[in-house]
Amino acid sequence: MIMEETKLDKQRQQQAYENYVKRKTPVHNLPANMAKAFVTGGAICVIGQAILDVCEKSGLDKDISGGWTSMILVLLSVLLTGFNIYPGIAKWGGAGALVPITGFANSVAAPAIEYKKEGQVMGIGCKIFTIAGPVILYGIFTSWLLGLGYWILKISGVF
Repeated sequence: MIMEETKLDKQRQQQAYENYVKRKTPVHNLPANMAKAFVTGGAICVIGQAILDVCEKSGLDKDISGGWTSMILVLLSVLLTGFNIYPGIAKWGGAGALVPITGFANSVAAPAIEYKKEGQVMGIGCKIFTIAGPVILYGIFTSWLLGLGYWILKISGVF
């Protein structure tokens, strides 16, 4: 009798736990998330294209206009991060806000803002690249490996 009650208690606990997990686990709607990412990334690209067009119409050549576009997008992202607006955009738009250059700028600015209370050196200086650091490291390393491979193929006469 006691064994049956213990077994019933364990079953109830298990069921209560499963219900708790179902309530707490977020439900994701993949098509909706993809649509939000598409709209967010598209809006960032439209803004970038508008900046590029304005720069080119003001007489700058294509390369200089591209540089100005990148700098302005980074500046806008950092400002929106500083005013705590970009995290809301990123939460809604997902990868659409995190993949472009604006997401990278956000990943550098957010830790700087978060750790500024710890001081210029130990706070901002040490923590600014906590998120973006691995991206920079592996990006540079991968480009070095690809460059080395290209160089080897070039001297061997393949290219």
